[in-house]
Amino acid sequence: MSGPLVPFRQLVLKVHSRCDLACDHCYVYEHADQSWTARPKGISDEVISWTALRLAEHAEEHALSSVQVILHGGEPLLAGTERLRRVCEELRTALHGVSELDLRIHTNGVQLSERYLDLFAEFGVRVGISLDGDKAANDLHRRFANGRSSHDKVLAAVDLLRRERYRHLFAGLLCTIDLRNDPVAAYDALAALKPPRIDFLLPHATWDEPPPRPDGIPAPYAAWLMAVYDRWDAQGRPVSVRLFDSVISTLGGGPSLTESMGLAPADVVVVETDGTFEQADSLKTAYDGAPVTGQDVFRHTLDDVARHPGITARQQGLAGLSEQCRSCPVVRSCGGGLFAHRYRGDDESEFDNPSVYCADLETLVRSIDGRTGAGADRPVEGFDALADGTDDGSAVRELTQARQAVTRELLTLVDKELAGQGGESGELWDRSWQLALELGRRDATALTPMLTHPYTRTWVVRCLEAPASSGAAPAAARLASLVASTALRSGAADRVTAPVADGFAYVQGLGRLQVGEVPDSTVELTPCHISEGAPGWEPVRWLRADGLEVVLDDLDPYRDCFDRPASARLTDEETELWRHVLPQAWALIRKTLPGVAMGMAAGVRVVTPLTDPTGQAPAPVPAPVAVPGGFAALGVVLDPDPVRLAVALVRGFRLGVLDALLDVCDLYDEADSRTGALLADTYVSIATDALRPRPASARRIRRQLDELSAQESLTALGRRFAEGMRRGG
Repeated sequence: MSGPLVPFRQLVLKVHSRCDLACDHCYVYEHADQSWTARPKGISDEVISWTALRLAEHAEEHALSSVQVILHGGEPLLAGTERLRRVCEELRTALHGVSELDLRIHTNGVQLSERYLDLFAEFGVRVGISLDGDKAANDLHRRFANGRSSHDKVLAAVDLLRRERYRHLFAGLLCTIDLRNDPVAAYDALAALKPPRIDFLLPHATWDEPPPRPDGIPAPYAAWLMAVYDRWDAQGRPVSVRLFDSVISTLGGGPSLTESMGLAPADVVVVETDGTFEQADSLKTAYDGAPVTGQDVFRHTLDDVARHPGITARQQGLAGLSEQCRSCPVVRSCGGGLFAHRYRGDDESEFDNPSVYCADLETLVRSIDGRTGAGADRPVEGFDALADGTDDGSAVRELTQARQAVTRELLTLVDKELAGQGGESGELWDRSWQLALELGRRDATALTPMLTHPYTRTWVVRCLEAPASSGAAPAAARLASLVASTALRSGAADRVTAPVADGFAYVQGLGRLQVGEVPDSTVELTPCHISEGAPGWEPVRWLRADGLEVVLDDLDPYRDCFDRPASARLTDEETELWRHVLPQAWALIRKTLPGVAMGMAAGVRVVTPLTDPTGQAPAPVPAPVAVPGGFAALGVVLDPDPVRLAVALVRGFRLGVLDALLDVCDLYDEADSRTGALLADTYVSIATDALRPRPASARRIRRQLDELSAQESLTALGRRFAEGMRRGG
């Protein structure tokens, strides 16, 4: 995929390729790419001149009002003041009258002195310094080759920068996260130095070489960062923290402020000491040769480099991300994370993956959104189409991803309640949780079927609402069943241990195995046990119509979450009646409500038959809306009249969509139950009345919309949604 050339606005110039520290987390010397060993130590006059020329012609060609050059290494101060002066002079001369030059240098600070700072003051070079926190934190990695601490020298450098005559040169501090460091102590040590900005960086890692993670914590880097965030926020945000500022900006619809997040096209290029052009330095962590372009300042222009496939791959925005990322509700803030962190070489997918920090980034974005409400006024993708009934299915798919993320967070809360309790149930929970984490580490999408299944959400919510009465035993058994189902379904295990309940072992979404009375409460399952025709195996049944394929679920133990009792296992005759009537109801929905039908086809996974002991109409619309199965599971009583069945299906779906929207959007003050009920009833009625038109329907809906628009508790998004309903109705 190609598009217009994206000009480079940032150039990283390596002025020295060696370093005076031996940081063991450095991507230049300690990671996969070892090209530094063949580079000249210092940059030559020729490379300096050609680099300045290439940058000036590029800036002129693309009419760039400003360009940023970051002097880098290795350790750039090892180049010495004379070499650095030559670099600054050449760049300033070449860009004079062409583009404003924003010169920066990033250093470990060990060599920084007044001699350097006087030079930087002359050319306006702003200085960033690497510092990982207090002495204990910094000395975990940033030491001299003999093991000696660098902390005192770095503090001395910062003290120099804080002097009045140099203060304007202080660009900020860069801190690489280490989970062993106390996050608040690290932040406090940095903030005490009063930098204009702090950058917190995730340590470079890939799927082949994943970052350290404490067992049992699904998003430890997000937890570390949120501890910093809460401290920073409680202090009134006294310093700019680039990562937090970027998330808040993108949640509100603004730009990303960092290369590591957001969807903005990459516009940075690297020039090594030998004059070769390279892609982003972080790629050195992926594999040996990953940043290589095969181009240099002597023979190639920056436009040539900008057309390199490796460069353009990082300029495609949403279209350039993996399928999982494209469908994620926080993608516009996360942006798939840093490109290098997506690398996976063991399955040839290379960079077509989510970030190895996917769970951390999603949790971070959602947590900041929850703290600030920054995204509350920004609608999800397809918001207007959901309101006016013209969704092509993409908005429902986004809501599915949002619901999956919430379910994962809720499940983590259940683990905090039940982990480490000991005993048979506690041990079963812990084993199952660890297996789930391992499955997720092997394949980022392995847990998706489990997390998106509507009755997983039902069970998790029940655990959180009544953990004491529900007990650890049934919760552990359910988790074990879900994880066993996931492992079997994904092919990740040839044999799993599944709990037995009432003589059956359940495999979520597939069926149940009748095992009768067994001496233990568990049974070993293999793929052979759940294959067609296997003794005792009862598969779920499927309902298929034109464009719709759903499970007719009369097995799942957690399907009893609707306003009527769930049916027992259907007879063959009852199943055939479903297969006869549902296609007729579906044909009516497709004909009358095509937008609703496309959303249903994208989002509905389960139809659960309900019993009708009373013959009464469906329960009134709840307020605020709460639909246990969401839009993915529709619980309905089989009605031989296709019109009435269509109404029941659409009613359940629309209530589920509204419930999912309220997870991610503020439509009204949810303390106002009357407005919630009116909103839900109107949203449902617009669709269901279209299936069975009545003379007074249109007038009633207009009155409801007028009444809804007059509600003071509607938010700006709520009013937009109401106008969308009016437009669609």
